[in-house]
Amino acid sequence: MSGQDSRLKGRWGEDRAAEFLRDKGYRITDANWQCRFGEIDLIAEDGTCLCFVEVKLRKSAAYGSAAAFVDRRKQDRLRTAATLYLSRHPTQLQPRFDVIEIYAPQGEKTARPEIIHLENAF
Repeated sequence: MSGQDSRLKGRWGEDRAAEFLRDKGYRITDANWQCRFGEIDLIAEDGTCLCFVEVKLRKSAAYGSAAAFVDRRKQDRLRTAATLYLSRHPTQLQPRFDVIEIYAPQGEKTARPEIIHLENAF
């Protein structure tokens, strides 16, 4: 799979995650926020927290849960990027790190992907 194909699939998953969060009452404040430390897939507010959301799309959990791929190194990069985001966008909301797992056996053709929202994942 080419890098562009991978990015397109990732965007599809992020769009599903954003739609899922909106349906739960969250407000998406930013998507694909980038800085020199990396990218934050989604940034959303739930009324009390500013959620930094990492979205993981997989066909299945055959090789482990999607969240298991958010390793310590990735968590550290997300924390650093979130710190920079907060320095540029001050808020009174409590920061929180979430992971959204999306299981789509047929990829983008999956009509109803399984979505699991892990709040305060790390």
